[in-house]
Amino acid sequence: MADLSTNFLGIKSPNPFWLASAPPTDKEYNVVRAFKAGWGGVVWKTLGEDPHVVNVNGPRYGAIYGADRRLLGLNNIELITDRPLEVNLREIKAVKRAWPDRAMIVSLMVPCEEAAWKRILPLVEDTGADGIELNFGCPHGMSERGMGSAVGQVPEYIEMVARWCKANTRMPVIVKLTPNITDIRYPARAAKAGGADAVSLINTISSITSVNLDTMSPEPSIDGKGSHGGYCGPAVKPIALNMVAEIARDPETAGLPISGIGGVTTWRDAAEFLALGCGTVQVCTAAMTYGFKVVEEMKSGLSQWMDEKGHRSIDEVVGRAVPNVTDWQYLNLNYVTKARIDQDACIKCGRCYAACEDTSHQAISMSEDRVFEVIDEECVACNLCVNVCPVENCITMEVLEPGTIDTRTGKVVEPDYANWTTHPNNPGACAAE
Repeated sequence: MADLSTNFLGIKSPNPFWLASAPPTDKEYNVVRAFKAGWGGVVWKTLGEDPHVVNVNGPRYGAIYGADRRLLGLNNIELITDRPLEVNLREIKAVKRAWPDRAMIVSLMVPCEEAAWKRILPLVEDTGADGIELNFGCPHGMSERGMGSAVGQVPEYIEMVARWCKANTRMPVIVKLTPNITDIRYPARAAKAGGADAVSLINTISSITSVNLDTMSPEPSIDGKGSHGGYCGPAVKPIALNMVAEIARDPETAGLPISGIGGVTTWRDAAEFLALGCGTVQVCTAAMTYGFKVVEEMKSGLSQWMDEKGHRSIDEVVGRAVPNVTDWQYLNLNYVTKARIDQDACIKCGRCYAACEDTSHQAISMSEDRVFEVIDEECVACNLCVNVCPVENCITMEVLEPGTIDTRTGKVVEPDYANWTTHPNNPGACAAE
Protein backbone atom coordinates (compact mmCIF):
# COMPACT_ATOMS: atom_id res chain seq x y z
CA MET A 1 0.00 0.00 0.00
CA ALA A 2 1.04 3.60 -0.57
CA ASP A 3 2.87 5.32 2.26
CA LEU A 4 0.84 8.35 3.39
CA SER A 5 3.39 9.58 5.94
CA THR A 6 4.83 13.05 5.46
CA ASN A 7 7.95 14.92 6.48
CA PHE A 8 7.11 18.61 6.17
CA LEU A 9 9.95 20.86 7.31
CA GLY A 10 11.23 17.94 9.38
CA ILE A 11 7.80 17.67 11.03
CA LYS A 12 6.64 14.08 10.68
CA SER A 13 3.02 12.97 10.60
CA PRO A 14 1.38 9.66 9.65
CA ASN A 15 -0.63 11.29 6.86
CA PRO A 16 -0.87 14.71 5.17
CA PHE A 17 -4.27 15.56 6.65
CA TRP A 18 -4.01 18.30 9.28
CA LEU A 19 -6.84 20.19 10.94
CA ALA A 20 -6.55 23.91 10.24
CA SER A 21 -6.46 26.57 12.92
CA ALA A 22 -10.16 26.98 13.73
CA PRO A 23 -12.82 26.00 16.29
CA PRO A 24 -12.05 22.24 15.89
CA THR A 25 -8.54 22.83 17.30
CA ASP A 26 -9.40 25.18 20.15
CA LYS A 27 -8.92 22.79 23.07
CA GLU A 28 -7.37 19.54 24.21
CA TYR A 29 -10.67 17.64 24.12
CA ASN A 30 -11.22 18.33 20.43
CA VAL A 31 -7.64 17.68 19.37
CA VAL A 32 -7.44 14.34 21.21
CA ARG A 33 -10.68 13.24 19.56
CA ALA A 34 -9.22 14.28 16.20
CA PHE A 35 -6.04 12.28 16.74
CA LYS A 36 -8.04 9.24 17.82
CA ALA A 37 -10.03 9.57 14.58
CA GLY A 38 -6.81 9.47 12.56
CA TRP A 39 -5.79 13.02 11.71
CA GLY A 40 -2.10 13.42 11.01
CA GLY A 41 -1.70 16.77 12.70
CA VAL A 42 -3.36 19.97 13.83
CA VAL A 43 -2.74 23.67 13.76
CA TRP A 44 -3.92 24.83 17.19
CA LYS A 45 -6.44 27.66 17.05
CA THR A 46 -4.70 31.03 16.99
CA LEU A 47 -3.21 32.17 20.28
CA GLY A 48 -2.60 35.77 21.26
CA GLU A 49 -1.41 37.67 24.32
CA ASP A 50 -4.43 39.98 24.58
CA PRO A 51 -6.60 38.75 27.48
CA HIS A 52 -9.53 40.86 26.31
CA VAL A 53 -10.46 38.91 23.17
CA VAL A 54 -14.18 38.26 23.49
CA ASN A 55 -16.29 36.49 20.89
CA VAL A 56 -19.93 37.27 20.18
CA ASN A 57 -22.59 35.27 22.03
CA GLY A 58 -24.91 35.22 19.04
CA PRO A 59 -24.61 33.43 15.71
CA ARG A 60 -21.05 33.22 14.38
CA TYR A 61 -21.61 31.50 11.05
CA GLY A 62 -23.43 32.24 7.84
CA ALA A 63 -23.81 29.62 5.11
CA ILE A 64 -24.18 29.10 1.38
CA TYR A 65 -26.02 25.95 0.31
CA GLY A 66 -26.36 23.96 -2.88
CA ALA A 67 -29.75 22.93 -4.23
CA ASP A 68 -29.75 19.82 -2.03
CA ARG A 69 -28.78 21.88 1.05
CA ARG A 70 -25.24 20.58 0.84
CA LEU A 71 -23.01 23.09 2.57
CA LEU A 72 -20.89 24.89 -0.03
CA GLY A 73 -19.41 27.64 2.08
CA LEU A 74 -19.26 29.00 5.61
CA ASN A 75 -18.84 32.61 6.62
CA ASN A 76 -17.55 33.10 10.15
CA ILE A 77 -17.10 36.14 12.38
CA GLU A 78 -15.31 34.29 15.17
CA LEU A 79 -12.08 35.77 16.49
CA ILE A 80 -8.93 34.04 17.72
CA THR A 81 -9.12 31.95 20.89
CA ASP A 82 -10.79 33.65 23.83
CA ARG A 83 -9.39 31.06 26.23
CA PRO A 84 -6.50 32.11 28.53
CA LEU A 85 -3.05 31.78 27.00
CA GLU A 86 -1.70 29.72 29.89
CA VAL A 87 -4.56 27.22 29.55
CA ASN A 88 -3.93 26.74 25.84
CA LEU A 89 -0.18 26.33 26.39
CA ARG A 90 -0.73 23.74 29.11
CA GLU A 91 -3.10 21.72 26.91
CA ILE A 92 -0.80 21.91 23.88
CA LYS A 93 2.06 20.53 25.96
CA ALA A 94 -0.09 17.69 27.30
CA VAL A 95 -1.40 16.69 23.87
CA LYS A 96 2.03 16.75 22.23
CA ARG A 97 3.44 14.61 25.03
CA ALA A 98 0.63 12.07 24.63
CA TRP A 99 0.73 12.04 20.81
CA PRO A 100 4.39 12.47 19.82
CA ASP A 101 3.87 11.02 16.34
CA ARG A 102 1.35 13.71 15.31
CA ALA A 103 2.20 17.16 13.96
CA MET A 104 1.48 19.96 16.42
CA ILE A 105 1.64 23.45 14.91
CA VAL A 106 0.59 26.49 16.93
CA SER A 107 -1.02 29.45 15.20
CA LEU A 108 -0.01 32.84 16.58
CA MET A 109 -1.23 36.42 16.27
CA VAL A 110 0.16 39.26 18.37
CA PRO A 111 0.64 42.98 17.71
CA CYS A 112 3.13 43.92 15.01
CA GLU A 113 5.91 44.64 17.51
CA GLU A 114 9.08 42.59 17.95
CA ALA A 115 8.74 42.64 21.74
CA ALA A 116 5.35 40.93 21.55
CA TRP A 117 6.74 38.11 19.42
CA LYS A 118 9.75 37.74 21.71
CA ARG A 119 7.42 37.28 24.66
CA ILE A 120 5.18 34.59 23.19
CA LEU A 121 7.65 32.51 21.16
CA PRO A 122 9.56 30.94 24.09
CA LEU A 123 6.26 30.11 25.80
CA VAL A 124 5.13 28.16 22.72
CA GLU A 125 8.55 26.57 22.28
CA ASP A 126 8.38 25.26 25.84
CA THR A 127 5.28 23.19 24.97
CA GLY A 128 7.30 20.97 22.63
CA ALA A 129 5.25 22.08 19.62
CA ASP A 130 6.69 21.17 16.22
CA GLY A 131 6.29 24.59 14.62
CA ILE A 132 4.39 27.85 14.48
CA GLU A 133 2.04 29.34 11.91
CA LEU A 134 1.90 33.13 11.73
CA ASN A 135 -1.72 34.11 11.19
CA PHE A 136 -1.49 36.92 8.64
CA GLY A 137 -4.79 36.02 7.05
CA CYS A 138 -7.79 36.58 9.34
CA PRO A 139 -9.91 39.23 7.53
CA HIS A 140 -12.28 40.23 10.33
CA GLY A 141 -12.18 41.43 13.89
CA MET A 142 -8.45 41.12 14.49
CA SER A 143 -7.56 42.97 11.29
CA GLU A 144 -9.29 46.05 12.70
CA ARG A 145 -6.74 45.86 15.52
CA GLY A 146 -3.79 45.96 13.12
CA MET A 147 -3.25 42.19 13.02
CA GLY A 148 -4.33 39.32 10.76
CA SER A 149 -4.87 40.33 7.14
CA ALA A 150 -3.89 43.92 8.00
CA VAL A 151 -0.35 42.51 8.22
CA GLY A 152 -0.78 39.93 5.46
CA GLN A 153 -1.71 42.58 2.92
CA VAL A 154 1.61 44.40 3.37
CA PRO A 155 4.59 42.34 2.11
CA GLU A 156 7.06 44.51 4.04
CA TYR A 157 5.31 43.64 7.31
CA ILE A 158 5.31 39.93 6.45
CA GLU A 159 9.03 39.93 5.81
CA MET A 160 9.70 41.93 8.97
CA VAL A 161 7.71 39.70 11.33
CA ALA A 162 9.05 36.52 9.72
CA ARG A 163 12.58 37.78 10.42
CA TRP A 164 11.69 38.50 14.04
CA CYS A 165 10.34 35.00 14.52
CA LYS A 166 13.23 33.25 12.81
CA ALA A 167 15.63 35.19 15.03
CA ASN A 168 13.81 34.25 18.22
CA THR A 169 12.80 30.60 17.90
CA ARG A 170 14.21 27.23 16.87
CA MET A 171 10.79 26.11 15.58
CA PRO A 172 9.98 26.05 11.86
CA VAL A 173 8.03 29.16 10.85
CA ILE A 174 5.04 28.84 8.53
CA VAL A 175 3.44 32.05 7.25
CA LYS A 176 -0.32 31.81 6.65
CA LEU A 177 -1.25 34.05 3.71
CA THR A 178 -4.42 36.02 3.12
CA PRO A 179 -6.26 35.63 -0.21
CA ASN A 180 -7.60 39.17 0.19
CA ILE A 181 -4.88 40.59 -2.04
CA THR A 182 -4.41 41.23 -5.75
CA ASP A 183 -1.34 39.05 -6.38
CA ILE A 184 -0.50 36.25 -3.93
CA ARG A 185 3.07 36.01 -5.21
CA TYR A 186 4.20 39.19 -3.47
CA PRO A 187 3.37 38.16 0.11
CA ALA A 188 4.81 34.70 -0.61
CA ARG A 189 8.04 36.26 -1.83
CA ALA A 190 8.13 38.43 1.27
CA ALA A 191 7.70 35.42 3.54
CA LYS A 192 10.60 33.69 1.82
CA ALA A 193 12.74 36.83 1.99
CA GLY A 194 12.07 36.99 5.73
CA GLY A 195 13.38 33.47 6.15
CA ALA A 196 10.06 31.68 6.60
CA ASP A 197 10.36 27.93 6.22
CA ALA A 198 7.00 27.54 4.47
CA VAL A 199 3.71 29.22 3.64
CA SER A 200 0.15 28.02 4.16
CA LEU A 201 -2.84 29.21 2.17
CA ILE A 202 -5.49 30.25 1.72
CA ASN A 203 -6.96 31.85 4.80
CA THR A 204 -10.60 32.89 4.59
CA ILE A 205 -11.97 35.32 2.02
CA SER A 206 -13.58 38.52 3.25
CA SER A 207 -17.28 38.21 2.51
CA ILE A 208 -20.93 38.80 3.31
CA THR A 209 -22.83 35.65 2.44
CA SER A 210 -26.40 36.95 2.73
CA VAL A 211 -28.68 39.74 3.95
CA ASN A 212 -31.71 39.16 6.14
CA LEU A 213 -34.46 40.96 4.21
CA ASP A 214 -36.66 41.24 7.30
CA THR A 215 -34.12 42.89 9.60
CA MET A 216 -32.08 44.34 6.71
CA SER A 217 -28.83 43.19 8.28
CA PRO A 218 -26.07 40.87 7.05
CA GLU A 219 -26.05 37.30 8.32
CA PRO A 220 -25.01 36.20 10.85
CA SER A 221 -26.88 39.03 12.53
CA ILE A 222 -26.05 40.25 16.04
CA ASP A 223 -28.82 42.42 17.52
CA GLY A 224 -29.76 43.80 14.12
CA LYS A 225 -26.20 44.40 12.89
CA GLY A 226 -23.82 42.27 10.84
CA SER A 227 -20.19 42.35 9.79
CA HIS A 228 -18.07 40.98 6.99
CA GLY A 229 -16.53 37.65 7.90
CA GLY A 230 -14.20 34.99 6.56
CA TYR A 231 -15.50 32.67 3.80
CA CYS A 232 -14.31 29.06 3.59
CA GLY A 233 -15.45 25.64 2.43
CA PRO A 234 -15.77 23.86 -0.94
CA ALA A 235 -16.73 27.09 -2.71
CA VAL A 236 -13.27 28.61 -2.19
CA LYS A 237 -11.28 25.61 -3.46
CA PRO A 238 -10.79 26.95 -7.03
CA ILE A 239 -9.38 30.20 -5.66
CA ALA A 240 -7.09 28.31 -3.30
CA LEU A 241 -5.79 25.99 -6.02
CA ASN A 242 -4.95 28.93 -8.27
CA MET A 243 -3.07 30.78 -5.55
CA VAL A 244 -1.15 27.66 -4.55
CA ALA A 245 -0.19 27.08 -8.18
CA GLU A 246 0.96 30.69 -8.60
CA ILE A 247 3.39 30.30 -5.71
CA ALA A 248 4.55 26.85 -6.80
CA ARG A 249 5.42 27.99 -10.33
CA ASP A 250 6.81 31.44 -9.49
CA PRO A 251 10.60 31.31 -10.07
CA GLU A 252 11.13 33.42 -6.94
CA THR A 253 9.23 31.04 -4.64
CA ALA A 254 9.58 27.72 -6.46
CA GLY A 255 10.58 25.08 -3.95
CA LEU A 256 9.09 26.94 -0.99
CA PRO A 257 7.14 24.32 1.00
CA ILE A 258 3.37 24.87 0.99
CA SER A 259 0.60 23.65 3.27
CA GLY A 260 -2.62 23.82 1.26
CA ILE A 261 -5.90 25.09 2.67
CA GLY A 262 -9.26 25.83 1.10
CA GLY A 263 -12.26 23.55 0.67
CA VAL A 264 -10.54 20.19 1.10
CA THR A 265 -13.49 17.83 1.57
CA THR A 266 -12.51 14.58 -0.18
CA TRP A 267 -9.36 12.62 -0.95
CA ARG A 268 -9.54 13.95 -4.51
CA ASP A 269 -9.41 17.55 -3.27
CA ALA A 270 -6.33 16.66 -1.24
CA ALA A 271 -4.67 14.96 -4.21
CA GLU A 272 -5.21 18.08 -6.32
CA PHE A 273 -3.54 20.30 -3.71
CA LEU A 274 -0.64 17.85 -3.42
CA ALA A 275 -0.24 17.73 -7.20
CA LEU A 276 0.03 21.53 -7.27
CA GLY A 277 2.90 21.53 -4.81
CA CYS A 278 1.49 21.18 -1.28
CA GLY A 279 3.30 18.93 1.18
CA THR A 280 0.31 18.77 3.54
CA VAL A 281 -3.33 19.87 3.44
CA GLN A 282 -5.33 21.54 6.17
CA VAL A 283 -9.04 20.93 6.69
CA CYS A 284 -11.69 22.81 8.63
CA THR A 285 -15.15 23.08 7.05
CA ALA A 286 -15.37 19.39 6.15
CA ALA A 287 -14.66 18.42 9.74
CA MET A 288 -17.19 20.96 11.02
CA THR A 289 -19.78 19.60 8.58
CA TYR A 290 -19.24 15.84 8.85
CA GLY A 291 -17.23 15.32 12.05
CA PHE A 292 -13.67 14.14 12.59
CA LYS A 293 -14.20 10.68 11.09
CA VAL A 294 -14.38 12.20 7.61
CA VAL A 295 -10.60 11.73 7.59
CA GLU A 296 -11.10 7.96 7.26
CA GLU A 297 -12.52 8.35 3.75
CA MET A 298 -9.83 10.88 2.88
CA LYS A 299 -7.03 8.52 3.90
CA SER A 300 -8.47 5.39 2.30
CA GLY A 301 -9.39 7.18 -0.92
CA LEU A 302 -5.99 8.83 -1.29
CA SER A 303 -4.21 5.54 -0.54
CA GLN A 304 -6.29 3.61 -3.09
CA TRP A 305 -5.74 6.24 -5.79
CA MET A 306 -1.99 6.27 -5.14
CA ASP A 307 -1.90 2.48 -5.39
CA GLU A 308 -3.78 2.58 -8.70
CA LYS A 309 -1.41 5.20 -10.09
CA GLY A 310 1.72 3.51 -8.78
CA HIS A 311 2.68 6.33 -6.40
CA ARG A 312 4.48 4.80 -3.45
CA SER A 313 4.77 7.93 -1.31
CA ILE A 314 3.30 11.40 -0.89
CA ASP A 315 6.55 12.89 -2.20
CA GLU A 316 5.91 11.21 -5.55
CA VAL A 317 2.64 13.14 -5.89
CA VAL A 318 3.73 16.57 -4.63
CA GLY A 319 4.17 19.05 -7.47
CA ARG A 320 3.52 16.67 -10.38
CA ALA A 321 0.95 19.03 -11.94
CA VAL A 322 3.00 22.22 -11.55
CA PRO A 323 4.87 21.94 -14.90
CA ASN A 324 1.51 21.77 -16.67
CA VAL A 325 0.25 25.06 -15.24
CA THR A 326 1.01 27.77 -17.78
CA ASP A 327 -0.13 31.15 -19.04
CA TRP A 328 -2.89 31.35 -21.64
CA GLN A 329 -0.53 32.57 -24.33
CA TYR A 330 1.32 29.24 -24.27
CA LEU A 331 -1.78 27.08 -24.89
CA ASN A 332 -1.74 25.06 -28.12
CA LEU A 333 -4.28 26.53 -30.53
CA ASN A 334 -3.79 23.53 -32.84
CA TYR A 335 -5.49 21.31 -30.26
CA VAL A 336 -8.96 20.35 -31.58
CA THR A 337 -11.84 18.67 -29.71
CA LYS A 338 -15.54 18.21 -30.40
CA ALA A 339 -18.45 17.39 -28.11
CA ARG A 340 -19.98 13.91 -28.37
CA ILE A 341 -23.35 12.87 -26.92
CA ASP A 342 -23.93 9.30 -25.78
CA GLN A 343 -27.48 8.68 -26.94
CA ASP A 344 -27.90 5.64 -24.69
CA ALA A 345 -27.08 7.72 -21.60
CA CYS A 346 -29.04 10.82 -22.67
CA ILE A 347 -32.21 11.46 -20.64
CA LYS A 348 -33.45 14.04 -23.17
CA CYS A 349 -33.66 16.86 -20.63
CA GLY A 350 -32.49 19.40 -23.21
CA ARG A 351 -30.17 21.34 -20.94
CA CYS A 352 -27.29 21.08 -23.39
CA TYR A 353 -29.47 22.36 -26.24
CA ALA A 354 -30.88 25.28 -24.24
CA ALA A 355 -27.46 26.36 -22.99
CA CYS A 356 -25.78 26.11 -26.37
CA GLU A 357 -28.64 27.62 -28.36
CA ASP A 358 -29.25 30.58 -26.07
CA THR A 359 -25.83 31.40 -24.66
CA SER A 360 -23.16 29.73 -26.73
CA HIS A 361 -22.59 28.69 -30.38
CA GLN A 362 -25.80 27.02 -31.58
CA ALA A 363 -23.87 23.78 -32.07
CA ILE A 364 -26.51 21.30 -30.84
CA SER A 365 -29.60 20.37 -32.81
CA MET A 366 -32.87 19.00 -31.43
CA SER A 367 -35.15 16.75 -33.50
CA GLU A 368 -38.92 16.54 -33.11
CA ASP A 369 -38.54 13.44 -30.94
CA ARG A 370 -35.92 15.22 -28.77
CA VAL A 371 -32.76 13.60 -30.06
CA PHE A 372 -29.84 15.95 -29.53
CA GLU A 373 -26.89 15.97 -31.92
CA VAL A 374 -23.71 18.02 -32.09
CA ILE A 375 -23.19 20.18 -35.19
CA ASP A 376 -19.45 19.82 -35.65
CA GLU A 377 -19.11 22.81 -37.98
CA GLU A 378 -20.44 25.09 -35.23
CA CYS A 379 -18.91 23.38 -32.19
CA VAL A 380 -15.95 25.33 -30.78
CA ALA A 381 -15.41 22.78 -27.98
CA CYS A 382 -16.25 25.26 -25.22
CA ASN A 383 -17.31 22.39 -22.91
CA LEU A 384 -20.45 24.19 -21.67
CA CYS A 385 -22.69 21.26 -22.65
CA VAL A 386 -20.53 18.88 -20.60
CA ASN A 387 -20.80 21.14 -17.57
CA VAL A 388 -24.59 21.61 -17.65
CA CYS A 389 -25.46 17.99 -18.44
CA PRO A 390 -26.90 16.27 -15.33
CA VAL A 391 -25.70 12.82 -16.45
CA GLU A 392 -22.02 12.18 -15.80
CA ASN A 393 -20.09 11.19 -18.94
CA CYS A 394 -23.15 11.49 -21.16
CA ILE A 395 -21.40 14.27 -23.06
CA THR A 396 -17.65 14.03 -23.54
CA MET A 397 -15.01 15.84 -25.58
CA GLU A 398 -13.29 13.84 -28.31
CA VAL A 399 -9.79 14.87 -29.34
CA LEU A 400 -9.34 15.16 -33.11
CA GLU A 401 -5.84 15.32 -34.51
CA PRO A 402 -5.28 17.97 -37.21
CA GLY A 403 -5.32 16.45 -40.67
CA THR A 404 -7.34 13.39 -39.67
CA ILE A 405 -10.79 12.54 -41.01
CA ASP A 406 -13.74 13.11 -38.73
CA THR A 407 -15.69 9.87 -39.19
CA ARG A 408 -18.95 11.60 -38.31
CA THR A 409 -18.71 14.28 -40.97
CA GLY A 410 -16.22 12.81 -43.42
CA LYS A 411 -14.29 16.09 -43.35
CA VAL A 412 -10.64 16.80 -42.66
CA VAL A 413 -10.08 18.35 -39.24
CA GLU A 414 -8.48 21.75 -39.62
CA PRO A 415 -6.77 23.53 -36.72
CA ASP A 416 -7.75 27.07 -35.83
CA TYR A 417 -4.34 28.29 -36.91
CA ALA A 418 -2.36 26.33 -39.46
CA ASN A 419 0.94 27.89 -38.46
CA TRP A 420 1.18 28.39 -34.72
CA THR A 421 4.77 29.63 -34.93
CA THR A 422 3.68 32.87 -36.61
CA HIS A 423 0.38 33.46 -34.83
CA PRO A 424 0.33 36.63 -32.69
CA ASN A 425 -0.81 34.69 -29.61
CA ASN A 426 2.53 32.92 -29.68
CA PRO A 427 4.88 34.94 -27.44
CA GLY A 428 7.84 33.72 -29.46
CA ALA A 429 6.33 35.14 -32.63
CA CYS A 430 5.58 38.43 -30.88
CA ALA A 431 9.18 38.63 -29.68
CA ALA A 432 10.44 37.96 -33.20
CA GLU A 433 8.37 40.83 -34.53
